Amino acid sequence: MLPQSNHPDDATLAGRVWRPGLGPCIVAVRGDDLVDVTSAEVPTMQALVERDDASDWLRAAPGELIGTLAGMAAGSTETAGEDTSHFLAPADLQAIKASGVTFAESMVERVIEEQAAGNADRAEEIRQKVQAAIGDSLRGIVPGSDEAMQVKAVLQREGFWSQYLEVGIGPDAEIFTKSQPMSAVGWGAAVGLHPKSSWNNPEPEIVLAVDSCGTIKAATLGNDVNLRDIEGRSALLLGKAKDNNASCAIGPFLRFFDESYSLDDVRNAELTLRVEGEDGFVLEGHSSMAKISRDPADLVAQTRGRHHQYPDGFLLFLGTLFAPIQDRDAPGQGFTHKSGDRVSISEARLGELSNTVRLSTECPEWTFGTAALMRNLASRDLLRS
Repeated sequence: MLPQSNHPDDATLAGRVWRPGLGPCIVAVRGDDLVDVTSAEVPTMQALVERDDASDWLRAAPGELIGTLAGMAAGSTETAGEDTSHFLAPADLQAIKASGVTFAESMVERVIEEQAAGNADRAEEIRQKVQAAIGDSLRGIVPGSDEAMQVKAVLQREGFWSQYLEVGIGPDAEIFTKSQPMSAVGWGAAVGLHPKSSWNNPEPEIVLAVDSCGTIKAATLGNDVNLRDIEGRSALLLGKAKDNNASCAIGPFLRFFDESYSLDDVRNAELTLRVEGEDGFVLEGHSSMAKISRDPADLVAQTRGRHHQYPDGFLLFLGTLFAPIQDRDAPGQGFTHKSGDRVSISEARLGELSNTVRLSTECPEWTFGTAALMRNLASRDLLRS
């Protein structure tokens, strides 16, 4: 499936592509065509998101027709290099943040990971015990409310209190740094697993693009690759579990808010996930944003405020309802990735993000960072003083 195949015609879409001999460019999606709109006015995606008139500017900006979506998709493989036109993640200078444990069902799975200490063999037994104690009692609870605090007291008495439940129903959301600016991969690229992980899964999420003032400007899709065994051993290993080479995929495009698309569409989004293995295994999943425990606007407010500023803006993963428990190999082992898995995340108004799973040590090394981008833009006379 092409990355735009289920986008409506009225969507205001912007992406980033690599052009051989030039480097990273900002493109507008116009029908089936890609138009390079990079200029000194908007040399980066960060600059576009900062504009108050981003949607109107993107629609009207002059540019160079550089090809079709199908043509760019054909070149966007896991081995694409500087000599091939290919999609990049639609973010550059922005910080890449993520919010965790924002859905009740996935929150229970985090408790199981912790109780199992990262051991997949123990997960099913613990899952039955935890669900017997918790059941559906967490559904519909507003984090930080009096009701949530009453549930917390009950769970503490039962011996099932967890750091994951604290951020799931407590007043403070879990907000962490997913990856570094310029490190995310785009549509078609390989997405990486740390070689020490043997229990892991994709996390299909909506990602918000937020400007430096905290205004939500656009949305896209993301894969917040999750290493269940490493994080389950200790929450202090979150950085090792989340931030590795090619462990963050974003795309295919930013859909900017306009008269046809708003934050309410994000709140009502329905994401689907499909994993197809080279061994013939197929996993399908679903994540409904209507079931999120914390409103997206609240998550943005907990990320950026007087307590923390982001002068280049940020992208924020909103978390996922999806928690895979379907057995892949042995009974009770649940799901884990195998090299070569094709992961497709789609949403009716945001398109499809598709990537192939490899070890992070097998994915192309990340070499083009912020300094390289600044040198590149300067060489193209795209930087203003």
